[in-house]
Amino acid sequence: MTVLKTLTVSALALAVSAPAAFAEWQPRKPVEFIIMAGTGGGADQIARLLQGLIEQKDLSPRPFIPMNKPGGSGAEAMRYLQDKAGDNHTLMVTLNSFYTTPIIQDELGVDITEFTPIGLMAMDTFLLWVNSDREDIIDLDSYVASVKEAGLDWKVGGTGSGQEDSILTAMMENEFGYEVTYIPFSGGGTVAKNLVGNQIDSTVNNPAEQMEFWRAGNSKPLVQFTAERMPAFPDVPTAKELGVDMEYYMQRSVNGPPGMDPEAVEWYTNLFQTLFDSEEWQAFCESDGLTCDNMLKGDELAAFHAKAAKDHADLIEAVGADKITGE
Repeated sequence: MTVLKTLTVSALALAVSAPAAFAEWQPRKPVEFIIMAGTGGGADQIARLLQGLIEQKDLSPRPFIPMNKPGGSGAEAMRYLQDKAGDNHTLMVTLNSFYTTPIIQDELGVDITEFTPIGLMAMDTFLLWVNSDREDIIDLDSYVASVKEAGLDWKVGGTGSGQEDSILTAMMENEFGYEVTYIPFSGGGTVAKNLVGNQIDSTVNNPAEQMEFWRAGNSKPLVQFTAERMPAFPDVPTAKELGVDMEYYMQRSVNGPPGMDPEAVEWYTNLFQTLFDSEEWQAFCESDGLTCDNMLKGDELAAFHAKAAKDHADLIEAVGADKITGE
């Protein structure tokens, strides 16, 4: 009887102290939330908004810690994620350099198909911006005329070299038959500040990066590179409206390192689906000119990445890698 009682007590004790592995998976330590760009840019703003919502809504038992790793046009962040294979406590917010950097820096040793797709949070957009002081530039035609007159003295600022801003700049050079001097910065926030400070002449910043200065009357958008006018900019024409067949978007997705445990992937996917569906996220998308129609995840997001990588390889070949990297 004593032995039976002892075994029963031991079994109860084991049940009470069952390791967390038998419970639903959840983070056991702080989650590194890697941002493959500098502070103040679109990726940084999005990551910190998501991190704030996670904390505000108490959606994680452990905090998400934003970490900027902008080096090498995102190469630093991608190599870091690659080396974290099997780690369930590291995620990264990506942009289109997720595709372009491994193509241009083939020595990086990163294969994006090995990363773990979590969720596509939005498709970000691009607009052409100039300083509001430029009263002589009122539309795309006057912009092109000014750039052609200035030639290489015209300075276009963008995030990094060999990534989305430089690609779109090269696309415009090919389309309009001019050449500019492209100046790379570590993040879109720095680009925006240099535009309003007149250190550069124009930029193709994402809306969120220029929004503060636009609302203050310090910068003005001339054209948006979208299929239709965005609700946030109802008075700004699209390039297609003006007869220019140019459309380009920036993906904003969350991805993990290779080899994450399926239970962790499911937990993070559910977390970001909750964030995607939240009123706060949807309101941000509408006010800041992002498209947030559907959160791709799992195999759908993996297929999206594969196609986008091929599309960017074709685009880089079409406009010339030397124009994009400045080499």
